[in-house]
Amino acid sequence: MLYREEFEDDGYEVISALDGESGLQKFKEDTPDIVILDIQMPGMNGVEVLRQMKMIDPSVPVILSSAYQEFKRDLGTWASDEYVVKSGNLEDLKQTVRRLLKED
Repeated sequence: MLYREEFEDDGYEVISALDGESGLQKFKEDTPDIVILDIQMPGMNGVEVLRQMKMIDPSVPVILSSAYQEFKRDLGTWASDEYVVKSGNLEDLKQTVRRLLKED
């Protein structure tokens, strides 16, 4: 929920989900401008959610986020538009969002 507060403070409308299944359902109901997915989520993991989202609408940029650098080498993450390693400083993630939304 930290992401939600940070991005709302920056003026973004944020839709969040607690697990992969509900995130995928929300994606189907109201296609967002961009998606940030954690790789490790309850139920369906972020890589599987990414695959399904890209099958539904490949034009939506998807950022995968994880605390673990080694996931970056996983072939499943290659379908993402970006991979960001979580840190206490969200500036890298915010810059990536702005770039993918072409706000820079």
